Amino acid sequence: MQRDLGMAVLFITHDMGVVAEIADEVAVMHRGRLVEHGPVEDVFLAPQAAYSRMLIQSVLRLEEPAPQRAHRAERLEAAPVLLKVEGLTKVFAPRKGLFRRGGEAVQAVAGVQLDLREGETLGIVGESGSGKTTLGRCILRILEPEGGSILLRRRDGAVTEVRGLDRAGLRHAHREMRMIFQDPYGSLNPRMTVGEVVGEPLLVNGLLSGEALRRRVGELLEMVGLPAAAAERYPHAFSGGQRQRISIARAVALNPKLIVADEATSALDVSIRAQVLDLLLDMQERLGLSFLFISHDIGVVRYFCDRMAVMYRGRIVETGPTERVCSAPEHGYTRALLSAVPSADPRRRGLGRRSRYRDG
Repeated sequence: MQRDLGMAVLFITHDMGVVAEIADEVAVMHRGRLVEHGPVEDVFLAPQAAYSRMLIQSVLRLEEPAPQRAHRAERLEAAPVLLKVEGLTKVFAPRKGLFRRGGEAVQAVAGVQLDLREGETLGIVGESGSGKTTLGRCILRILEPEGGSILLRRRDGAVTEVRGLDRAGLRHAHREMRMIFQDPYGSLNPRMTVGEVVGEPLLVNGLLSGEALRRRVGELLEMVGLPAAAAERYPHAFSGGQRQRISIARAVALNPKLIVADEATSALDVSIRAQVLDLLLDMQERLGLSFLFISHDIGVVRYFCDRMAVMYRGRIVETGPTERVCSAPEHGYTRALLSAVPSADPRRRGLGRRSRYRDG
């Protein structure tokens, strides 16, 4: 459209790969000021401002595995399976409304099988509408699947079929399975203080109250890099990155074994994204957490995840160690997905090298 209509475009984004892919010139802003402006290659390859250099370095960090993941493969192979999903299926009935006349049912999750070991991070990737978020919500039974099995190894070693639990049983299971949501602004109740937000799971489950609850909330906030005094303030007083830290503190309040992170860093700018990922990695080692990490950002998955599974139209079409899948994908859809990832190097603009996948 730009070429055909002769338009100029002012493109505002925190995705540095997209900037390198499409921009002619780049303007870098920090705290309301323009700190650098110039041709895209000059800014990316020889940034002058300290803030620009920090942004570029943060992007390059996310193109390699995190140092914390080094030498984990052998240890994870010996770890017991925490979560085993077999034949999971979810179908959405056709919606009816003023402008909808019938329609077809949508099979959002189609016979998915996966396993996750204790202390492991499994990334779930795929395009929008591939079923990633629906899969995560079915595992937690936020959505009810129509078929399949969800086996969870509890803290006491017993294996529970999550699909067979009643409301009381599911509440107990949710102590060991928690979720971090995508939107750090919309997922926190603005009418509750930070202390009330973080402490609510402990209070609702009848585990702590009064002074003991306040102390625990302070410990959780300090664990995620916030002062204990933040408990008295409201979510609107914090930045997006700080709000996501509050969400993480809430998610780990009950000492869970499994965290389902649904696009937990996609709303954050690249420098804050790296900080939050490093925080999650540190907490994983400290608390023995396992992550089911749902994302469309291949760079983040490559940095953070031990293994990755690729979803397409509700099915997992490829799974394996993250580096193997990223460097030598076997399925045609995986190759197409990886070829569409924009590089943060403007010299490698990939429009001419994209792979197209045609199903069937």
